[in-house]
Amino acid sequence: MSSSEVAARKCVVSALEGRIDEIADRWVQLQVQQAALSAGIRETELREEADALVAAVAAGLESPLPVECLVASHADLNRTVTELSLRRARSGESPTATSLAVLALKEALLEAVQESTQNSGELFSAALLINQLLDAAGALCFDTYVEGREEIIRRQSRQLLELSTPVVQLWRQVLGVPLIGTLDTARTQVVMENLLQAIQVQEAKVVIVDITGVPTVDTAVAQHLMQTVNAVRLMGADCIISGIRPPIAQTIAQLGIDLSTIMTRATLADALSEAIKLTTGTLPLSDAMTS
Repeated sequence: MSSSEVAARKCVVSALEGRIDEIADRWVQLQVQQAALSAGIRETELREEADALVAAVAAGLESPLPVECLVASHADLNRTVTELSLRRARSGESPTATSLAVLALKEALLEAVQESTQNSGELFSAALLINQLLDAAGALCFDTYVEGREEIIRRQSRQLLELSTPVVQLWRQVLGVPLIGTLDTARTQVVMENLLQAIQVQEAKVVIVDITGVPTVDTAVAQHLMQTVNAVRLMGADCIISGIRPPIAQTIAQLGIDLSTIMTRATLADALSEAIKLTTGTLPLSDAMTS
């Protein structure tokens, strides 16, 4: 750590001594002026964030870590900036506004330094240090926000996939999975996870995968269906695919896709009728497939 940085840090720490609450209040005021409350963040929440971040900045400056790696390496400061960013992400605030909120702390700190020293050299060095420190904090805040929003989007996408692929009990020991839209790899994975869990819980013997709502069946979709069927069989249950419409049947035949080992039915009603027969033992699966 250079002598100039040591002097600058002493200047900023001196300005912070006994004034953390005052600086936090000023930072809250600046954020309110920037319309930070537009995202639904209450002023009390801003004050809690301000108290935590200003205190973390003060603790970081008193540590022996150099300023260029202070935000990344000081545990308390890093955690405080990260948590602030994630809270803003969950509240719907934009990443730019979140970073600007952190950068607004510059003004509050510079005002405090100006009031505590009249030496222009010390003031300049302190300003450089504050800029370097809070620029790093703003960058971390932005990166964390983006990662947090991506995680939220991934979680919401998975929840939508689960909602769009429900597993329903159609009869005793008979489960149904109505598929609507495109069946891709991600959706197939969600279907299999939910379906296999339901088979275990419901002790199902037959699963009906209804593709009435699937607009087209190509090689990829057929492969996903085969994966689902194989997974169901590994759980000890039989699988019926229903909703084979004439265009779908023609496409499957033209593509040379072999579904001969899988029981298929044109409608969900037909598939349910066969499933009831299978579960009641009135019709063996091998006979049902050839009937």
